[in-house]
Amino acid sequence: MLLMAYVELNNSKMEEVWFLDSGCSNHMSGNKQWFTDLNEQFRQSVKLGNNSKMAVMGKGNVRLQANGVTQVFTDVYYIPELKNNLLSIGQLQEKGVTILIRNGMCQIYHPRKGLIMQTKMSANRMFVIRANMLPQASACFQTVSEDNTHLWHCRYGHLSFKGLRTLQYRKMVKGLPDFKMSSKLCKDCMVGKQHRESIPKKSMWRASHRLQLIHSDICGPIKPLSNSRKRYLISFIDDYSRKTWVYFLYEKSQAFTTFKSFKCLVEKETGDYIQCLRTDRGGEFTSQEFNTFCSTHGISRQLTAAYTPQQNGVAERKNRTIMNMVRSMLSEKQVPKVFWPEAVNWSIHILNRSPTLAVKDMTPEEAWSGIKPAVHYFRVFGCIAHVHIPEAKRKKLDDKSYKCVLLGVSKESKAYRLYDPISERIVVSRDVVFEEDENWDWGRTAEEVRLDVLDWSDGEEEENESAQSEEENEFAQSEEENVNNDDAEEEEILEEGRTRMQPVWMQDYVSGEGLSEEEETNNIVMFTYVTDPTTFEEAFKSAKWKAAMDQEIEAIERNHTWELTILPAGAKTIGVKWIFKTKLNENGEVEKCKARLVAKGYAQQYGIDYTEVFAPVARWDTIRMVIALAAKKGWKVYQLDVKSAFLHGELTEAVFIDQPQGYVKEGDELKVYKLNKALYGLKQAPRAWYSRIEAYFIKEGFERCPHEHTLFVKLSEGGKILIVSLYVDDLIFTGNDEYMFEEFKKSMKDEFDMSDLGMMRYFLGVEVVQNEAGIYICQKKYASEILERFGMEKANSVRNPIVPGFKLMKDEGGVKVDATMYKQIVGSLMYLTATRPDLMYVVSLISRFMSSPTELHMQAAKRVLRYLKGTVNLGVLYRRNGEEKLEAFTDSDYAGDVDDRKSTSGYIFMFSDGAVSWSSKKQPVVTLSTTEAEFIAAAYCACQGVWMRRIFERLGHAQRGCTTVYCDNSSTIKLSKNPVMHGRSKHIDVRFHFLRQLTKDGNVELVYCNTQDQIADAMTKPLKLEVFEKLRDLLGMCLVPGIN
Repeated sequence: MLLMAYVELNNSKMEEVWFLDSGCSNHMSGNKQWFTDLNEQFRQSVKLGNNSKMAVMGKGNVRLQANGVTQVFTDVYYIPELKNNLLSIGQLQEKGVTILIRNGMCQIYHPRKGLIMQTKMSANRMFVIRANMLPQASACFQTVSEDNTHLWHCRYGHLSFKGLRTLQYRKMVKGLPDFKMSSKLCKDCMVGKQHRESIPKKSMWRASHRLQLIHSDICGPIKPLSNSRKRYLISFIDDYSRKTWVYFLYEKSQAFTTFKSFKCLVEKETGDYIQCLRTDRGGEFTSQEFNTFCSTHGISRQLTAAYTPQQNGVAERKNRTIMNMVRSMLSEKQVPKVFWPEAVNWSIHILNRSPTLAVKDMTPEEAWSGIKPAVHYFRVFGCIAHVHIPEAKRKKLDDKSYKCVLLGVSKESKAYRLYDPISERIVVSRDVVFEEDENWDWGRTAEEVRLDVLDWSDGEEEENESAQSEEENEFAQSEEENVNNDDAEEEEILEEGRTRMQPVWMQDYVSGEGLSEEEETNNIVMFTYVTDPTTFEEAFKSAKWKAAMDQEIEAIERNHTWELTILPAGAKTIGVKWIFKTKLNENGEVEKCKARLVAKGYAQQYGIDYTEVFAPVARWDTIRMVIALAAKKGWKVYQLDVKSAFLHGELTEAVFIDQPQGYVKEGDELKVYKLNKALYGLKQAPRAWYSRIEAYFIKEGFERCPHEHTLFVKLSEGGKILIVSLYVDDLIFTGNDEYMFEEFKKSMKDEFDMSDLGMMRYFLGVEVVQNEAGIYICQKKYASEILERFGMEKANSVRNPIVPGFKLMKDEGGVKVDATMYKQIVGSLMYLTATRPDLMYVVSLISRFMSSPTELHMQAAKRVLRYLKGTVNLGVLYRRNGEEKLEAFTDSDYAGDVDDRKSTSGYIFMFSDGAVSWSSKKQPVVTLSTTEAEFIAAAYCACQGVWMRRIFERLGHAQRGCTTVYCDNSSTIKLSKNPVMHGRSKHIDVRFHFLRQLTKDGNVELVYCNTQDQIADAMTKPLKLEVFEKLRDLLGMCLVPGIN
């Protein structure tokens, strides 16, 4: 209800009337002259009683003189359309003011200054205050300087002034001084917190005790990554107390294991049990193991409806509040963003000691623990801290302190957590003098600073009042005493902390566990991470990425990929998005920034937007055979790259896409693009490109290999040959005529937009070295990246990838590990087997346990990484003028799988003194004898041999005579030649007897070899070290020269 009155104005001064209003939410004025300072960037709207709205065009302070007393009203809305000035009774009461109305008189009392205003009720039952304007005055309600207010605003991690006011007025913490609220605009808050205004909603239900309901949500990915590659944070909020815990994650998939740790922590602390967990429907929260765990432990689940994050509002808002605070704290002292996890930890510590509307007159910490927290030790995050050096650690003339940067408080000690930018280490000390208005000059060290954040949830849960008193006493020592008292020698550096014991199975690893934090910091590898933009807005701010997008659009239009048109009736468009990727060369250096416009192919409908989608890619066996043949013949191998290859594929379907963000044609905003050619992301794009490149090769006189559709061969007079192997848009070629090379490159450049990469050096993550000895292939760069990715770059190396005689099996009672992490390790190692036959068996073995891995399996996987650590330079050498005949070795163990008693088949094919094809695979059936197991393995090997013989024939190197297959089981050899052992072999599947036909036709011949010379043993069983190293050498593996 708006109060209206008419009051005569005193013309001797600039006088107006202000109406006391219980129905308005804020002080409001329509007269701009009343404001002593006004933030005109502030925008809001207010709703009137008739449901109309008025625009708020600013917010500031108004200085008035009423009843002979000068007052300043803060946070007054400036509304030009407003005809009257209003004072909000609610806003006055928030400032601690008492309003007393009796006997027709309204009196306003300040808690310290007493009566500050009074007025009589007017004839129409309104309370009108007549005030004089006093321009350019200072704040009257601020008896303490604004600097002190702003200082505590910064100490409290840029908590809102309203929040500080609530803490002070309701005495929710100890150690917070008295001060008035500042009207000063905080620029760092604008940097970190500015957002669109939203309509708050209150929950219909609240928990009545601790752990009755836990809210959780994941925030991220956050850039930059920490040096431990963690990029997500997960928060847990207790609904009853609103206390928050935060953990940091590598991947979202760690949410389950993190929740188990959190559950154990809070349930042991309180003696209560988590009853309900509220999350969104992300896959990390809805996995089968997560649901089973909650069901087993009696935890009910509340999941948000699809696309309704508001139903998880507590966690969503908490994460937003955390990140707003973090941005403001980092901005204020210009702290490098790599320290964001430290800022998150400090913000959680603060928020648990800050007011919340959900808990009346208490902080979350007090509601959780029952103890009122102290805050007198709060200091500004990122400020300069002078750390006292104990006398035992300095000489007479040495400095008595050194500069650090404040990162928060220590979990383990009642002391501050600090960072020394010079020595790049973490220090924990209680003897510190702060310069809160100063900050470190990060310009000298910001690029070098790399801190592996030690994750901790807010853990200062005081157990009793005596613990709280201890906290106060620990921080109570004055800063002046630290400076002047030479006896104040108590300081705790992290290397003096307690040692944590490792699990027994981890004692072979250098993991960082059990080390002091100084050692942990010193063990950190300074990685250079290339972070690609994730949104168009982020990329558009960068000149290099803007140029990359321009190049992509130019390539699309130059290729006539699309045409602008009006969307036909009944047709639908497919969305597009930008993808950004920094391409690195074989040395890990930035080669170029690539922006790719991709279609959202998941929106396509079969039969409408696409039909056929299959497109072949080259097999690694084929690529190695081409390289080995080139080495044998002394040929050079070259490499080409087709730029924007998919844009060359012709479309047969009518496909329409939206105009791309940032490149919408002015004046044609409602039009769409019709695709003439394929775009990346379309389901049919790979097939369209393959059809296009295949047609080109056929036109140019190439013959497609019928056994490998990505292999093309061109023959010319005089025995000249050109061989091309295609892998999507990357291709390699070799042959015996340089003129054919030049003609081919010229023809390709005329037909497509090409990059001539010269001699083959780096192809699909494989380094290639060509010299007089032959051609080497290895994956050193990729192997090093795997070690860094999984934190094993500092691990102790071992000489073999698996312990001799070790049997890996299902471990039903074992401790479960992160299945996603395990799968990532196995998947990474699987790609490494493209050049590492020595890893084939063990990688095949550990891949059998990806559904439910335990610590036993993780230990085996990490041993492979430790072996890799000592052998990153190993590769395969195909020698010039090496053996020209294709030879094979086949072997099988017997019932080697302890769980299902199936055997493992293995084979290796050698050419030009190096392995060109290898396999280790569990057999599909349970065999009844070693003969049967070896016979099945030999059949697999023979089938592969037939295919390879056909490939070599197409490459102009037909095999003379049969291919020799070496086997160390004489019964298998006999069985392959005649059915004399019918009684013991009649049950063997007919498909495996195909081996007899191949032997009869002269394609393959099984020859006996001693077990000591059986190279394929490396594919089927763990071997003794000396045997393993001998067989590895026989595979043609050696150190690769010239790899940086």
